[in-house]
Amino acid sequence: MENKLTLEQIQNFEGKYPKQLWYLFLVEMWERFCFYGMRGVLTIFMADQLLGLSLSDKEANLKYGAIQAFVYAFTFIGGIFADKILGFKKSLTFGALVMILGNLIIAFSPQQFFYFGITLSIIGTGFFKPNISSMVGDLYKEGDPRRDAGFGLFYSGINIGALLGGSVCVYLGTSKDYGWSYAFLSAAVVMVIGLATFMLTKKSLGPIGDSPLQELSTAKRTTREIMVYVGSLISIPLIFMMIKNTDYTDYFMYTIGPLAILYFLYETIMEKDNKAQRKLIAAFVFIMFSVIFWAFFEQSGGSLALFAKNNLHHTLLFFDINPNIVNNTSNSLFVIIFSPILGLVWLAMAKKKVEPNTVIKFGLGFLFLALAFYVFYYTKFFADTNGVTSLNVFTLAYFVITFGELCLSPIGLSIMTKLSPKRLSGMMMGMWFLASAYGQYAAGLLGAGMSSPDEKASLLTKLQGYTEGYYQLALYALIAGVLLIVISPLVKKLMQEVK
Repeated sequence: MENKLTLEQIQNFEGKYPKQLWYLFLVEMWERFCFYGMRGVLTIFMADQLLGLSLSDKEANLKYGAIQAFVYAFTFIGGIFADKILGFKKSLTFGALVMILGNLIIAFSPQQFFYFGITLSIIGTGFFKPNISSMVGDLYKEGDPRRDAGFGLFYSGINIGALLGGSVCVYLGTSKDYGWSYAFLSAAVVMVIGLATFMLTKKSLGPIGDSPLQELSTAKRTTREIMVYVGSLISIPLIFMMIKNTDYTDYFMYTIGPLAILYFLYETIMEKDNKAQRKLIAAFVFIMFSVIFWAFFEQSGGSLALFAKNNLHHTLLFFDINPNIVNNTSNSLFVIIFSPILGLVWLAMAKKKVEPNTVIKFGLGFLFLALAFYVFYYTKFFADTNGVTSLNVFTLAYFVITFGELCLSPIGLSIMTKLSPKRLSGMMMGMWFLASAYGQYAAGLLGAGMSSPDEKASLLTKLQGYTEGYYQLALYALIAGVLLIVISPLVKKLMQEVK
């Protein structure tokens, strides 16, 4: 019988990356193909008046925000269940299976079964997403300086998947030769590949991701696991109802956030180590600011998708291209290209002892975000008399926003694992994604607010509404960035030795 790898053997790896990171990289890459492919087509499918759900722009924005919010809200629940009962491995496997089923159901009949299939995808992603990120953190000992590089590589996997998914699914969905069923089917197929990759490589993870209930008898442990699975499936009608009617989404979001904060406060108070308590408070600051960041950034799947569909020329430099393929892939492409370059810049600055700390990097992320939305606003000055504007300027805005994301998101995943006690790692990763849920929810509300109330409004009127909205977002992002930089000494003090 083969001896199981120990945690010490895994963490005592040589070189820059542990081999297990490459396996998790591939699994995450395929899952992100599925997720970002779905995200890329959601709003334009719902707003498609012929073959989609025939919703207004405002309704499509609201439902996009609701769906994305539930996806990320369920990561908080999934993280808790993984921490307390399932363990990361079983949680990930269950999540992948449910996601595959959800996408297959939509592919069978997008118009008829969309809401049911998307409900399953929400539950599946909730069990999958926070746990693979936590397993990446467990590959490293506390204080291992290679952890940030590991999360940087892992983040590139996310963006390769997003690049492939965003282009393939949008192309298939909007193509006259294929259609929406093929877009959703491709998401299911790649998720099967991701699950197969995990099943073939999970032995290399040793004890990482095992159930936390190993001390219980097999029968008791199995009973609790089954209760989690059954409870998840029982929630299907509730989620289905809240997506169909976004008024119910409001009630849910007004409830889950305060409950999550109360639970966080309870765990923080119960934490007996004062140093660990201060770190948790610092993590909470990052989480709250990330809500604002994602509310603005996630316009890409909502208002910017509709802006790209209606108000952009199809010419990028010398190429004819679907603007929504650009909307869904340019950010990922820029991340893949510039992530290693920015990493080298941070290393060079570190050698000269001038590298900004994590809090300052977060603040810089907001400043880049503000500049990007100013460029989105500036597209109005390149519009023709019909209200159609430059795809080149639009893409330039994504180039700028990429640096904002690179200053915040990969560092955010890493900092959550650094600041969280091991017993709360899943919960804190879930809190990080719950913040994204509120960002997505707010993104839908903001996008709906920019939409013209008159569906028959001219493209020029729609252009005016969206660009004025982007100007407001630029201003608010600037304020948030400046504020974060001002309070950075206090937050750095709470973080203590964590960098």
